Amino acid sequence: QDPAWTGMFEAEAAALSSVLGEEVLAIHHMGSTAIPSIRAKPIVDILIEVREIEKIDDFNLEMGGLGYEAHGESGLSGRRYFTKNRGPIRTHNVHIYQKDNPEVERHLAFKDYMIPHPEAAQAYSRLKEELAAEFPADIYGYIDGKDAFAREIERKAVAWNRSRS
Repeated sequence: QDPAWTGMFEAEAAALSSVLGEEVLAIHHMGSTAIPSIRAKPIVDILIEVREIEKIDDFNLEMGGLGYEAHGESGLSGRRYFTKNRGPIRTHNVHIYQKDNPEVERHLAFKDYMIPHPEAAQAYSRLKEELAAEFPADIYGYIDGKDAFAREIERKAVAWNRSRS
């Protein structure tokens, strides 16, 4: 894990919090850049829990001021999705969900499970490296290739997370 990713997350979380204000309940670092010791594309994934998801559409202009492009739900009902690029290179993905959306638990449980389960984290890291080599210019091939493994880890992670509660 690149230590700069934590700093990138923290700086971005502060900027996002200042824009979204009272709607924000929590901001989380998620995805591969939040898991120590695994390889990751240098894209910081951020999950934000908010009071009312519909109100987030009112912030599209302000999010644009931070360099984000709004993509609406982008295929996932109940989500608002934003991306930020530096030139042609993606630097951040922001996934916003209303509190209590089950997607929040799924995303955070995955990250929280991987940290104390380094064998699973390393297997995921190796798979991602193999897929990156196999599909260097095919993001959909890369995503499809890791889907079954990620879903199995998510299933274990959610069960593990619930057993800790």
